[in-house]
Amino acid sequence: MKPMRTERLILRNWEERDRELFHRINSDDRVMEFFPFRRDRAAADAKMDEVRAWIDKDGYGFAAAEIAATGECIGFVGLSGTEDIDVLPAGTIEIGWRLAPEFWGKGYVTEASEAWLAYGFETLAVDEIVSFAVAENHRSTAVMKRLGMMADPSADFDHTGIPDSHPKLKRHVLYRLAAADWRGVRR
Repeated sequence: MKPMRTERLILRNWEERDRELFHRINSDDRVMEFFPFRRDRAAADAKMDEVRAWIDKDGYGFAAAEIAATGECIGFVGLSGTEDIDVLPAGTIEIGWRLAPEFWGKGYVTEASEAWLAYGFETLAVDEIVSFAVAENHRSTAVMKRLGMMADPSADFDHTGIPDSHPKLKRHVLYRLAAADWRGVRR
């Protein structure tokens, strides 16, 4: 992917120097509060390689977010297909994020997400972008609302990838943003 620049961030593919941060955000209890697993270093390295390959192939994905002024990687923000979510129609594109806790509350996710929405609607020419989270994940749903996404309670779902051993993490809320609505707000 060609790196994207926002006011404070560079959104780019993962690099070898990012492995420690990638592991940290995939194993930290606060970051992973709404996930049923934590990744050890080997699993995080394998997942980073997988994500990096997707980005190389597709030109987008859950890309590294780096503070432009310091070069420090803070987590990821990006677009992804939802092939592993069987309740969503084929071709659905989601926007998602995961940052190290010390970077929460600074507007980085919203800033990066706005750039990714522009990429999705202008470059990829998708008609809609969705986002979803565990119903109790109010931090993420607050970002969805700031982005202009609208809750669609009729599309909320029980995530089939969540084991029955974690019933409180199964129910997911779905938010949508149509290209026409996004364009209307930007004018």
